[in-house]
Amino acid sequence: MSDSTIEFIQPAHFPKPKGYANGALLRGRPLYVGGQIGWETDYTFASGEFIDQFAKALDNVIDVVRAAGGGPQHIAQMTVYVTDVGAYREAVKQLGAVWRERFGKHYPAMALVGVTELVHPLAKVEIEAVASMPAE
Repeated sequence: MSDSTIEFIQPAHFPKPKGYANGALLRGRPLYVGGQIGWETDYTFASGEFIDQFAKALDNVIDVVRAAGGGPQHIAQMTVYVTDVGAYREAVKQLGAVWRERFGKHYPAMALVGVTELVHPLAKVEIEAVASMPAE
């Protein structure tokens, strides 16, 4: 998925990124998505598993973007906070499948940050994002 509201930037001398972009130039209206965790609309967690919480946190980010009139292809940047970087590394293949179900081959500029904990004690993943929304 690509969208004319975002131009992904790749310096010629950088190695080709795998699963992320090095830069994103926004051409649309910016939407800043606050940190989303992997909980349900009733503030409960359907699963304590890392991969399930990652998938739900992605879904929650996408839901915010959709509420503003966009879709996954409008997401230009993401920061993913995880309480267990080892669990992230171990789940890379599963994460790839979860990603492709939602984004196809659309890869925003991204960062993964290991943290000791998140505000909700059961949360294992939190994702914030910036989207470039089409003009009204």
